[in-house]
This record gives sequence, C-alpha cells and structure tokens, in this order.
Amino acid sequence: MQQNPQTPAKVDLLVIGGGINGAGIARDAAGRGLSVLLVEKDDLASHTSSASTKLIHGGLRYLEYGEIRLVRESLQERERIWGMAPHIVWPLRFVLPQTQSPRPGWMVRAGLFLYDHIGGRKRLAPTETVNLARAPQGEGLAERKGRAFIYSDCWVEDARLVVLNAMDAAARGATVLTRTKFLSARREGGVWQVELEGPDNFRRTVEAGAIVNTAGPWVSEVIGHVAGARPKGQVRLIKGSHIIVPRLYPGDHAFMLQNPDRRIVFAIPYEQEFTLVGTTDVPCADLPEKAEISDSEIDYLLDTANRYFAKTTTRADIAWTYSGIRPLFDDQAKNASAVTRDYVLDLDRGAGEEAPLLNVFGGKITTFRRLAEHALDEMDLPGAGKAWTAGATFPGGDFASFEDYLIGLARRYPHLPHNLLRRLARAYGTRAEAILGHASTMDDLGENFGGGVTRAEVDYLVAHEWARTADDILWRRSKMGLHVPEGTGARIDDWLAKAG
Repeated sequence: MQQNPQTPAKVDLLVIGGGINGAGIARDAAGRGLSVLLVEKDDLASHTSSASTKLIHGGLRYLEYGEIRLVRESLQERERIWGMAPHIVWPLRFVLPQTQSPRPGWMVRAGLFLYDHIGGRKRLAPTETVNLARAPQGEGLAERKGRAFIYSDCWVEDARLVVLNAMDAAARGATVLTRTKFLSARREGGVWQVELEGPDNFRRTVEAGAIVNTAGPWVSEVIGHVAGARPKGQVRLIKGSHIIVPRLYPGDHAFMLQNPDRRIVFAIPYEQEFTLVGTTDVPCADLPEKAEISDSEIDYLLDTANRYFAKTTTRADIAWTYSGIRPLFDDQAKNASAVTRDYVLDLDRGAGEEAPLLNVFGGKITTFRRLAEHALDEMDLPGAGKAWTAGATFPGGDFASFEDYLIGLARRYPHLPHNLLRRLARAYGTRAEAILGHASTMDDLGENFGGGVTRAEVDYLVAHEWARTADDILWRRSKMGLHVPEGTGARIDDWLAKAG
C-alpha cells in the first residue's frame, strides 16, 4: 500500500490546498519542469471541490450579470475538458421550461443564442425549442404545457477530476502530501521558509521559491500565517447546498428551474436511481470545518422541486445532502447570487521582488485549467517551461469513445458483471484494468466490502489515489456510499487499519 512520500527539503513551488485549483496548478507546474510540493490538510477535494453541482458549463445565468469574459472562457474549456477526461465528463442536455419563468422568452432565447455561439461549440448539440405537451422531456412535470428551451452543457465527477490532476502532477514529478497542514511561512534570503505538520504530527521545514495559496475558503487564514503578506483582495464566503432524492422524472436530461426570486436551481439525474437538486446561495459569516445544509435551504430546494414536478418530495425522501463553501472574490455585490464567479489572482512579490506569493480567489471547476495557466504565467518562475495542458489527456482518458471502450472491456472480462465494468470504466477509464488485472471471477478481486466495492479497488485507491479512509473511497473517489449496505464503511476502515 502507498505511503505518503517523504517531504522534499526544497522545491520551486509550494501549493497550499488540494482542491481543483491547487491540483490543477500543481499539474501544470510539474509539466513545465518545476519541482512542486502540494499540501492538503485533509483529503483531496474534501471540501468545496467535491460539493459542486458537478457541471462543466459556461454558466448561462452569469450572462445576466454581464460576466461575458467568464462565460466565454468557460464555454471554450467545456469541450476541451470533455475531450481530456471522457470517462468522468460527458454531455448533458438541459431543459429550461418557460411556464414559470420570471424572464421573458425572448430574453432567455437571446442568452441561449450567445451561449451557443461565443464559445466555439463544435461537438455539443445546439439549442432547440420544444412543446412540453408533446415532447418526452415534459414527462414528470407538474404542468406539462408551454414551451421549453433545451441546451447543452457537460457533467463531471468533480472530486475525481481533482484526483486525476493530482495523479498527473505526481506522474510528472510533483510530491502530493495529504493530511499535511500548512502552519506558517516567512521570506528569508529570497526564498520561503515554510513550516508544515504531517499526519504524524511531526513538524518539518521546507524551502520554497514560490507559494500559491489555493486554500479555498481558508485562503484568508493562510494569508494570516504568511509573514509580511500584503493581500489586495478579500474573500467572500457563499454556501451552496444540494439534496439527493429518488428520481423525480424519467429520462437522462437535466432541468434548469427558474424560481420567482429569479434564482435558478438544477435538477439532474444522479447515480442512476436519484435526482440531484441544487444549489443554494447563502452568505456565510463563519467558516465551519464541515459545511452543512440548513433547514431553510432544505425547504427552498424542496419547494422548488415540488413547484415543478408532479412527484411530491418530502424531507423523508432525502437520501443525502451535501454543502460546500465557495471562496468568491468580494466584489461588494449585495446579492449573494450576483457575486462574481470569476477568479482573481493576487500576486505579492514582497519588497525585494523575490519569493512570490500568489493568492487565488474565486474560480469554478470549469475554468481550473485556464486559471492554472494564468497563475503560472503571472508568476513567471525561473526555469518554468511553456503552457502545455490544453488537450493533454488525464489518467484513464486515453480512448476515443466510452461505449466502444466499455464493449472492449466486457470482451476482456466476459464473466464479470456488466454493471461493475461500466462503473469502473466511468470512474477510472483505462486505469480500470489496473484494478481488474487478470480477474475472471468476482472472487479474483478479493473481499467484496459491499455493493461491489472490492479489495482490489480499495487497494488501488490507497496505492494510487491517496485514499486513507472509507469516506475517501465511498464519498469522494466514488459515490458508492449511496449504494452500499450499512456497515460497508466500517468494514473498509477495518481493512485499512489492518493493512497499515
């Protein structure tokens, strides 16, 4: 089983925070030839980056706030990321009913025209208009009347995208340390002296030429422990929550639901058996270690679902909830929904123009790759090569067609359950074969901890993906926590403890 690699004594770049932006920057920097250390106080994607709405999208509603640059860049990235990780990213059609819309149809259609044309869309289907009374997309709605617009975006397994970035960074020479806390940093002799604390509670000092602070909601806390830091911006914390309920409607399309307060909520097919409903936008004054949904947020999301769908949903139907704190740049917007989702890079070079500190505010999963490029270009570190990540395939994504790959996988493993092969192919792509090995039966994969999560998969996640607990495996590396029987988590934790 994998152990955390030894902490290097000196690196070109220290990245603080193992969310999508930190992992993306570490990957880009390692590929440019820099020595990189990424530290994360918990698990990879353990906070905001695993609590998204799981979309690679332009952000249609951001057009309403004039965020043209952000939407255009996001749309340009949308198909690119799909091509780089076709196992964990795929197209999704969104139905936008107009029967309860607070916006006139012409305004929505004009926005969708821009959405179709400003981002260089090539493979995704364009917008169409349907009559909900006749179209299959009207099934399951409480009011099956009027027209709806249908447009394209993409779905992503968000936490897995973080892990794939970290895996690629490590493959290119970066050191990735989870359960490792950043304690403090000070400039000394033109470099950073950084104090860290590992999972063994042993403190160690690392010398770094530059620091990138991608601590997400904790970005300001990190700044507070950097001697002489002079930030130019402030973070604004906004909580977003989601509920997971039994399927609300048939079909593999999603809905964008417009509320009377002009906010939008998505309803998205989730894990075959469920519908994901979210998100909220709630100002967050305090920063909890673990964000949790409030009663008012639950009511808001249930009210939205029950306003649109024929199937009544109650609190008793909720299978799971999750929440995350978005570390947005404080642009002084009064409405939480109107706060910019664009990223802001705050570069602090100190008095001697040496040992740069880059604080990252805001951003969204869709723009992580461009953010990483901009961050490294902004710092202009000695010895760094040119940008390289555009189109560079992520681990496991080296195939042209998912369905064709799955057919080939089924031929190689004819005696294994097809639903297991599909799940592994979706999660790991071609890396699924590292789990399956020479297996010809389920017994060959070792103990089944529950729901098809086998010892072979657990061992792979520990050895290659920094998994250390059952939660890492069941709720971040996968969402199998929704499917496994009670006691599965305890059995996995027992195995992990025994295996060391």
